[in-house]
Amino acid sequence: MVSIAFLTTVFSSAVGSVPQILILPMIKEFGWNISDVSVATALMYFILASLCPFGAALMLRIGVVKVVLLSILLNGIGLLLTVLAYEKWHLLVSIGLCLGVAAGIIGLGLASTIAIRWFNLKRGLVIGILTSAFAAGQLVFVPFMAWITTAYDWRFAVLPAMIGIGICGILYLFFGKDWPAEMNLPAYGDKDIYQPPAQSSDNVVLISLKNLVTASKQPAFWILAGTFFICGLTSTGIVGQHFIPFCGDNNVGIVLASSYLAMMGVFNFIGTMGSGWLSDRFDNYKLLGVYYALRGVSLVYLPFSDFGVLAMTLWAIFFGLDFIATVPPTVRLIGKLFGTVSAPVVFGWVFAAHQFGSAAAAYGAGYSRDALFSYMPAFLIAGAACFAATAMIMSYKAFTPKKVHI
Repeated sequence: MVSIAFLTTVFSSAVGSVPQILILPMIKEFGWNISDVSVATALMYFILASLCPFGAALMLRIGVVKVVLLSILLNGIGLLLTVLAYEKWHLLVSIGLCLGVAAGIIGLGLASTIAIRWFNLKRGLVIGILTSAFAAGQLVFVPFMAWITTAYDWRFAVLPAMIGIGICGILYLFFGKDWPAEMNLPAYGDKDIYQPPAQSSDNVVLISLKNLVTASKQPAFWILAGTFFICGLTSTGIVGQHFIPFCGDNNVGIVLASSYLAMMGVFNFIGTMGSGWLSDRFDNYKLLGVYYALRGVSLVYLPFSDFGVLAMTLWAIFFGLDFIATVPPTVRLIGKLFGTVSAPVVFGWVFAAHQFGSAAAAYGAGYSRDALFSYMPAFLIAGAACFAATAMIMSYKAFTPKKVHI
C-alpha cells in the first residue's frame, strides 16, 4: 500500500505543479498578467484548503480507495480543460475548481492515513517517505514539462501528469485497500490485527466538525495550524508557484530554473526522510523550530543572490532539504494527540491551514510582482514569516508546562 500511495502522491502532486509551468507561456500567448494565472492557482489552493478536513472525513465515510479514484478522475478532467482554455475564467474552472477539489479530498491526508493505519512503529519514517513524494511530484517533473513546453507547446506539458495519474488509478482500482485487516495483516509493529470500526453513517461535514471541536481545545493544535499556515506560504505557495517567474526576472531561463526545482525535489526526498528519522528520535517541537529558522534564512538570502549557477545550485540543495521537512514532526505530534482514527481528520484541518497559506502566497506574490515589478518584497516577507513560526514554536515549548507536551 505504501508503494501505491507513494506513486499516487507523486503524480497527484505533479498535477499541482502544472500551473507554474504554464504561467510564462500563457501570458505570452494570450497577453495576460502573472496575477491572471496566479488567481486561478490561488483558488485551487483555497478550495484545496477548504476541503482537506472533509476529505479526511470522507475517507472514513466511504473509504480511502473510492476517494483516491474520485480525485484521479477530477485531476484528469481538470488537466484536459486546462489544455482547452483560452479565457481567464476557464482557468478558474479547470485549475481552480477541478484541480482544487481533486487535491483537496486527498491532500496529505492520504499520507497521514496510510502511515497511521498501516504502521505503529517507524511511523515518522513512513510519513517522511510519503510526504517527500508529495513535494517530489511537484518538483521533479517540472524540468520535463518545461522541456516539452519549449520544444513543442505548453498544451503538451500536461501529458506526463495525465499518464501518471491514469496508471495510479488502475493500480488503486485493482490493488488498493482501506485497512491492513482487509489483507488479514496487523499494522507494522503490532502483534494483533486491528479491526477497524464500521464506516460511519454520520454526515462527512459533521464528522470533520466534531473532530475540529475536540482538537480546538488543545493549544498545541493552534500552534501547529498556525505554523503550518506559514509552512504553506513559504513552500508550495511562493517557491512552488513563483520560483520560475522570479528566475525569469533575473534572466534565468525556464528550463534551467525548472532544473533547480528538480534538484530541490531530489534533496527534499533526502531531507524529508531524514526528518522522519529524526522525528522518531528527538523532540518534535525543537525540530520544527530549527526547520522554520533555516527556511527563513534561505528565503531572505535568495533575492540578494547573483542567480549564478553555483549560487542557485547551493540554494536549491539547502532549500530542498528543508522544503517540506516540517511534515513528519507535525504529523507525529497530531497522531500522538488524537489517536489512530481521529488524527487523519485533525491533520486535514491543520493541512487546510497549510494550503490557505499557499493560496495567500500564490496570489499575493503574483499581485505584489505586478504592482511593484519585483518579487523581492514577497520573498523577504516570507522569510520573516518563517522566523515568526520559530518564535511561536519555541515560545509554546518554553512557557507551557511539560506535562502538556507530547
